[in-house]
Amino acid sequence: MPLSRRRFFQTGAFATAALGGSAASAAPGIDPGPELYESIGVTPIVNCRGTFTIITGSLTLPEVKKAMDEASRHYVQMDELIDAVGRRLAELTKAEWGIVTAGCAAALTHATLACIAGTNPERMQRIPKLAGLKNEVIIPKHSRNVYDHAVRMPGIDVIEVNSRQELEHAMNPRTAMIMIMASPRADRGELSTANICAAAKTRQIPVIVDAAAEYLTIPNKHLGLGADMVAYSGGKCLRGPQSAGLLLGRRDLVSAAWFNSAPHHAFGRSLKVGKEEIMGMLTAVDMWTRRDHDAEWKQWESWLDSIRQRVSAVPGITTEVTQPEDLSNHAPVLHIRWDGAKLGITGKEVEEVLDKGRPRIFVAGSTGVRPDSMASSVSVMPYMMQPDDHRISGDALYAVLSKPPRFEAPPRSQAQPAMIAGNWNVHMKYPLGEAEHRFTLVQSGNVLGGFHEGETVSGDLRGSIYGDRAVFRSRHPIQGTSISYEFTASVAENSMAGSVDMGEYGKAEFTAGRRS
Repeated sequence: MPLSRRRFFQTGAFATAALGGSAASAAPGIDPGPELYESIGVTPIVNCRGTFTIITGSLTLPEVKKAMDEASRHYVQMDELIDAVGRRLAELTKAEWGIVTAGCAAALTHATLACIAGTNPERMQRIPKLAGLKNEVIIPKHSRNVYDHAVRMPGIDVIEVNSRQELEHAMNPRTAMIMIMASPRADRGELSTANICAAAKTRQIPVIVDAAAEYLTIPNKHLGLGADMVAYSGGKCLRGPQSAGLLLGRRDLVSAAWFNSAPHHAFGRSLKVGKEEIMGMLTAVDMWTRRDHDAEWKQWESWLDSIRQRVSAVPGITTEVTQPEDLSNHAPVLHIRWDGAKLGITGKEVEEVLDKGRPRIFVAGSTGVRPDSMASSVSVMPYMMQPDDHRISGDALYAVLSKPPRFEAPPRSQAQPAMIAGNWNVHMKYPLGEAEHRFTLVQSGNVLGGFHEGETVSGDLRGSIYGDRAVFRSRHPIQGTSISYEFTASVAENSMAGSVDMGEYGKAEFTAGRRS
């Protein structure tokens, strides 16, 4: 990127020249000021989406930054530090005890380790070889999610239950704990948190609640319902360090979770949390008890109203503000709706324009895809917005909706669609590694259906074909999540080839040939 005169003086260019090197060949240095990210070619984001790790959660509070800086200037004994922090967290949260972890996922892993091994060092050293140890974690079906991996890491088996009867049958001497994902579904029904905790208590099985992105309730809602532990992300609503989390609950279990973590030599050693994050997180919890949450809510509403008024000046725009259903990303949301055919732009296209704009803006979702689904919308979440972001995003939304750039539907061949129904052997080539999959395709004109088999899991396939170009999608459920695939293929009589978009897992290439 161009090197300004100011940035030139802040780089090592002169130092290189003084040592006999070539200033022309020296790379620009990192700018530690407001253009820190730009100095390495990364564009910051105006966050109208909420607290998501992929966009770095939240912004740490000034008090947290100050605490982390001060903590970095001293040495301390870590067990002494965590003991003092545990006492202070207990005072602040009204929980029995607390520790700071390297994120909420780490809290789940450490809690699992504590329920498997306690503080028995011989058992701690055996993990993940669980023969003879408790090796099962029960998770109700409504709580299965992509973060299950943090619980599965030590090698346990997940036992999924979908009724009170299944829960009673699943609990046995091999059960290490029960994990519940906080959500409205966990607040009701026979597998509610309260009902699960009551059943678990009769068998002395610990229960942990994953409340990662939730609003921290004091006294704690989940502990009050009978849970033994609850885990939170530190870098979301608490606005602590992004790489920190909280584990609150029973002192014996939470303390054991710490002994299964660094600096101790156990399975959790790799999930290390530093003194800076520990003190930053403690400060964030302290600030949570001091923040004016009612004033924050009113500010969010005023920001949304400002955006609403700005975009409402565009003919054909309607708006609605909805209230949160639960404690995760707990804030009102503005929904902006329009007819994409009349305005000449869809919601997905608006999202794309804002993403590529300067400033760069991420919204909280969109609908509307050309040419088949023109009913459009974008949503704005104020939860992590900063002062003036409402004006920036309001102006950007007004500009793109009032004078949209020209978009056209992707060209579709009018030729007779190639016939690709049948069975196919598929060779997947990832950036690192290869695999053999299979398609079973059915076809009715341009419409494709069928089945996609992976190495160990499979799922339905849906898509379309125009001429010799096919696009189809599949989704493979696995554990608490699913793997999505979008295939774009060029088709010949007995072969096809193209690319695969796997979302967060990147892209791959594939080739396929008919099976006889």
